[in-house]
Amino acid sequence: MFGTDNGMDEEMYRNHFRWLETADEYFDYWGYPGQGRWKIYGMELPNAVLEKIYHLNAERIFRQFNREADLRKGGR
Repeated sequence: MFGTDNGMDEEMYRNHFRWLETADEYFDYWGYPGQGRWKIYGMELPNAVLEKIYHLNAERIFRQFNREADLRKGGR
């Protein structure tokens, strides 16, 4: 599941998506140079992996809350 502790800044998300989705080479990471003065390369992850990161893992984790709510509604 995709997450970050960097706050909610559009440019931060764009940088992370670029890193995960593209084969771009030698670009600044979000917050450069706070962690060091190096560049990063895009990983160009396959769509099936991106779907897990962006959607399926979250769906799997949050599904448990729906089950718990259903149990409470049923009066246990």
